[in-house]
Amino acid sequence: MKSQKITNIDLGKMRRWYKDACGTALAMDLIGERWALLIVRELLLGPRRFGEIRGALEGLSANILTQRLEGMEKAGILRRRTLPSPANAQVYELTKWGRALEEPIFALSRWAAGSPAHDVTLPLSNTAFMLSLRTMMNPGADPDFAPDLGFRIGGDPFRAKIVDGMLEIERRDPDGAEVIFAGEPSKLAATFYGSAPLIVSMREGRVTVAGDIVLGQRFVDLFGLPVFSND
Repeated sequence: MKSQKITNIDLGKMRRWYKDACGTALAMDLIGERWALLIVRELLLGPRRFGEIRGALEGLSANILTQRLEGMEKAGILRRRTLPSPANAQVYELTKWGRALEEPIFALSRWAAGSPAHDVTLPLSNTAFMLSLRTMMNPGADPDFAPDLGFRIGGDPFRAKIVDGMLEIERRDPDGAEVIFAGEPSKLAATFYGSAPLIVSMREGRVTVAGDIVLGQRFVDLFGLPVFSND
């Protein structure tokens, strides 16, 4: 079959670094510039406003964010839309094709988490913490566990549940969940990926837990960081 050149995607000002037909090279052309993948990460849990994206990514200037959003919109990765009244705000959201980046991003995250260079004390966004739970959860450790979970992460509300071994996450009010975790993302990361029992993290002020503490500990027990191995 004769190959056809695809012309219905506008790459805008994006630089063609590699001039290589390999899909990996094209992926780097599309999302390899600084901040691009992190912007995608921030949109994986739903639409966000310009200011919300910028506020989640420390060091990202408004000018660079505008460039990245425009480039990825032209490439078909994300789109803009206006929320209905009374919000009437412009938001950015991933397209169906853009959402397919979820699994590659999670795979990269799991791979990098096993590196000796992984510094868990660095800051992370509210979205990044919630996605880390989806990425790093080991459902096989407690296969029949299906709690109704709530989170208030740095002021952002989330609701989550385990379905078919995957943690499904939504941005919505956590009230009514069986257990609700609240705190700042870096302190919650220390709670979920550290070795201290949940009750100790609560006493030391890293996390606030409302609801069933035993159920909360059972959920925390599903998490751990991979051990680096290069054999």
